[in-house]
Amino acid sequence: MADQSDDQPERPWHHLPDGKFRNPKGSPKRNPRARTVLRFSREMAKMQRAGVDVPEGHVLPREVAKATWDRLDQTTGDDLLCWLGHAAFLIKMNGLNILTDPYLSTYAGPSGFGPKRYVKSGIPVRDLPVIDLLIVSHNHYDHLDDATIRRLPHKAHTTVIVPLKLGKWFRERGYTKIIELDWEQSHTHQGVTVTALPVVHWSNRRGYDRNRTLWAGFKMESEKQSLFFGGDSAYGPVFEEIGARFGPFDTALLGIGAYAPREIMHASHATPEEAVRMGVDMGARRLVGMHWGTVILTAEPPFEPPERFIKSGRDQGYADDDLWVMKIGETRPLHPAAAGQNL
Repeated sequence: MADQSDDQPERPWHHLPDGKFRNPKGSPKRNPRARTVLRFSREMAKMQRAGVDVPEGHVLPREVAKATWDRLDQTTGDDLLCWLGHAAFLIKMNGLNILTDPYLSTYAGPSGFGPKRYVKSGIPVRDLPVIDLLIVSHNHYDHLDDATIRRLPHKAHTTVIVPLKLGKWFRERGYTKIIELDWEQSHTHQGVTVTALPVVHWSNRRGYDRNRTLWAGFKMESEKQSLFFGGDSAYGPVFEEIGARFGPFDTALLGIGAYAPREIMHASHATPEEAVRMGVDMGARRLVGMHWGTVILTAEPPFEPPERFIKSGRDQGYADDDLWVMKIGETRPLHPAAAGQNL
């Protein structure tokens, strides 16, 4: 393979010569044994058939969720955070309505196939406010949901922010304001600056397009506060680098589920303890657990993640008020965290 010519810029580490992408240096590698994958597939089928016993109070009634958002939005003037389930959040920041990874339909897969949600989204698509910024971390079906993306209204108004090479997908579905970002690139929209940041994951949608589109976490920053949205990620040394260069953060939304078996998932998803470690590395003062309690993707007990998350957070010195385990549909004011806390 020929070297790049002297007049060409140096290729970033995560850009491969064939146009694909790879994880940051030092990231864990994925190489599970075939027997582990087979056992995992059987266990997933068994868990899907058995269903999930959802604890009382895990999901707010939709009419309560919508009414609470509307009341706080109209009366407080605060920044707000509403968990819609999995990695989908409705965020109010600097007056903008921001929607992340909106998997709000029934199946995490194409055309009615794939894992089925065992709880509905906190607010249905039809009741969402006008979305100013739509931020999507990568192209997996439980984060980039075709049914939801097609049904979102006001496409001409919404600005879509995605990692490299995902813009075409949105243009084909009627969106016109699309910003593709490489890692460490930023876009500012009405006082909110969104920066794509490296995380440890991968992309694939059709079976033959592995890593042809980029994946990312995102920093969202206004004059009042900064927030990290992790999308999907395993743990790696990149989080210390993010903390040093882009931190600290008032709030970090971090995946705490989909981590078992570790032989398969250690290079894609963090354990609850690793999620807390991410927060510590980044200097995050408040941690919010996400990517759990919505759909069966992996083999851990569905409601184990928040227990481990809270315990680990306490062990690392976080106060209970700064470890958020939200109900699906719950909205909380997103006040800036106290300076110096948990650092």
